[in-house]
Amino acid sequence: MAHHHDDRHGHGHGHGYGHGHGHGHDDGDIDWAEMAHLLETQAELFAPLYERALNWLAKEVTEPGLIVDAGSGPGVIACLFAETFPGARVVAVDGSEPLLQRARARAERQGVADRFGTVAGELPDALGDLDYPADLLWASRSVHHLGDQRAALAACAERLAPGGTLAVMEGGLPARFLPRDIGFGRPGLQARIDAVEQDRFSRMRAELPGSVAVVEDWPALLTAAGLRHTRSRTFLLDLPAPATERARAYVAAALTHTRDVLGGELDAGDRATLDRLLDPDDGASVHHRPDVFVLAAHTVHSAVRPV
Repeated sequence: MAHHHDDRHGHGHGHGYGHGHGHGHDDGDIDWAEMAHLLETQAELFAPLYERALNWLAKEVTEPGLIVDAGSGPGVIACLFAETFPGARVVAVDGSEPLLQRARARAERQGVADRFGTVAGELPDALGDLDYPADLLWASRSVHHLGDQRAALAACAERLAPGGTLAVMEGGLPARFLPRDIGFGRPGLQARIDAVEQDRFSRMRAELPGSVAVVEDWPALLTAAGLRHTRSRTFLLDLPAPATERARAYVAAALTHTRDVLGGELDAGDRATLDRLLDPDDGASVHHRPDVFVLAAHTVHSAVRPV
């Protein structure tokens, strides 16, 4: 399960280049250094959102021995878990060894390497390589890259200790960076990008090996996996204008990604608007305009394996 270089921050399913996970057929054309940078940029910017989500989980999950991040990417969230749960061992599982290298280096820098491990392999099969059951298994927008999401959740549930928690980050709202009317082009650019993104996401799901259509009612899917006590909570990232340089750089990277991946599916007017928004020499671009912001909402669904 490799990261898809054409994933991006949230469309309506909330999947993003932040934690988009593909299925390994396109590793050849991925520039891992650039990809890792994109993934880390988003995850670091979104850290306040993840911290609130982890603190919410910590209220229910007391003193876990083993935490597993299934589809960890470069390990930003996995290292936050190590920080949030100082007694826990954390294992990051991902299909990309280059990204796991970044995760190990981050754990080293943050002084948690002694209780941080990695497993390289495709989800969900790689979870079979864990030494013992997980007290908390976290999957951030990785399940939706697996053909049979129901079977994937069941496989995750099987790796839990009795009383252990499975938490999936899926859904939420598409991110917003700009006002509806930016003063040029047709108003509502981001809503039209969302629509193209939704169609593309549906195609991606349909093309997955063993793809099974399912109602994306995550609490119901967790219950079907044999888990109990489902609960859901949405966490907001609200970085208002004027944007910091870091937020501005993220918006530029995200919209560049959109232009590269989805540009051909937008009309000529919207492509021209995107080009102008991304031109560093244009005063009305996201590099300079004062009204750039980041507003995003990600939902976490959790449930517990019966004792």
